[in-house]
Amino acid sequence: MTVWIVMSILLVVLSPLAWLRPSRVQSGRMALRMEARRIGLAMQLAPQEWPHWLSQEPPSPCAQYHRPRRGAQPACWSYWQKGPGLWVNQWQEICEDGTLLSHFEKLPANVYKVEADKQMIALYWGEKGEAEVLQQIDATLKALA
Repeated sequence: MTVWIVMSILLVVLSPLAWLRPSRVQSGRMALRMEARRIGLAMQLAPQEWPHWLSQEPPSPCAQYHRPRRGAQPACWSYWQKGPGLWVNQWQEICEDGTLLSHFEKLPANVYKVEADKQMIALYWGEKGEAEVLQQIDATLKALA
């Protein structure tokens, strides 16, 4: 009987340690973020106010992968993926720029937004996928920078 009481006390004491261990989803995200850092992509969690017209509500804060822009006067734009392969601007006008669309079609369906300002190009992603998806994202950001 004493053995059972000691075992019970040990389980009660050690059970919170199991909560500290990251889940498989968290471990996968950490691995993707480390791979992004290894290939030179910068990443941060950025709070966002998403448009009400998106079909699914993206998380906030959302993972933002970004690269610095090149050039003297780079164009500034912002496009949301309203549906798989359907890219629209803030007024829900469909993207008609062929060069942008050729890069956007290589992105996974859980990329919510791609935006470019004078300093950087940023991509907001749901972080679901393997390292190959990260390579596609890196190639797209390099090409658009």
